[in-house]
Amino acid sequence: MIERSSIGAIAFAATLLLTAAAAHAFDDAKYPDFKGQWGRGDPAPPRFDPSKSRADQNPPLTPQARVVFDASVKDIASGGQGDHPVYRCLAWGMPAMMTLYQPMEIIVTPDVTYMLIDDGNDSFRRIFTDGRDFSPTADASFVGYSVGKWIDDGNGRFDVLEVETRNFKGPRAYDNSGLILNADEQSIVRERIYLDKADRNLLHDQITVIDSSLTRPWTVIKTYRRSPEPKPVWEEDVCTEGNAHVHIGGQNYMLSADGFLMPARKDQAPPDLRHFKQTAK
Repeated sequence: MIERSSIGAIAFAATLLLTAAAAHAFDDAKYPDFKGQWGRGDPAPPRFDPSKSRADQNPPLTPQARVVFDASVKDIASGGQGDHPVYRCLAWGMPAMMTLYQPMEIIVTPDVTYMLIDDGNDSFRRIFTDGRDFSPTADASFVGYSVGKWIDDGNGRFDVLEVETRNFKGPRAYDNSGLILNADEQSIVRERIYLDKADRNLLHDQITVIDSSLTRPWTVIKTYRRSPEPKPVWEEDVCTEGNAHVHIGGQNYMLSADGFLMPARKDQAPPDLRHFKQTAK
């Protein structure tokens, strides 16, 4: 019994030493200071390319993708939702989630950088920086599978986080304009994430999307601003709470204020009620 206790004590002490060594190996000073709460740096309504208005995005679409997008825009103008999938409480996914419809927190560890966005559509990311390649067995997801590496520009500190994301499922949108990525889900999203050298409370994310619906890679730069509050408020956002959209048979309907199904657009036909007992007239 005494011998077993001694062995256990030695094992416990060794574990503590290993834990301390691992903690010491993570030199926090080598990494950029991403702490705090980050929000969109542009006060304008959210869109994929923040340097342009929503109407002037002018994405480099193939002719086939342009037809789909134009039909989506027309549907939205008539009272529909177009191909914008998030009204059904689907996840934003990449790259739309990086528009920051809600604030973001970044947690840096040696092996993984976490991006936590307080959006009710499951908006969080794991960016693996432990040297791994893309996993051949990982399930496809809205956020994809992200592999990154830290770049030192020669000053002995990490300055840039370079990320590549693959392995998607959809539907996924660029923003809430109705512009979606190709359904083949072969997108590649590349990022360069770095603090502004003149203002360390500004964070830049250069995003390049490679997608078969585009004629060329589409690059935009998003800028996020750190909240000056030392203890910022993190609000809960649950998409289904108060969501009045009802998606039935490929059509969007609405819940009225008194809780009954109603059309979302003028002259919209009711849904197919074949599985309900019909009331005789």
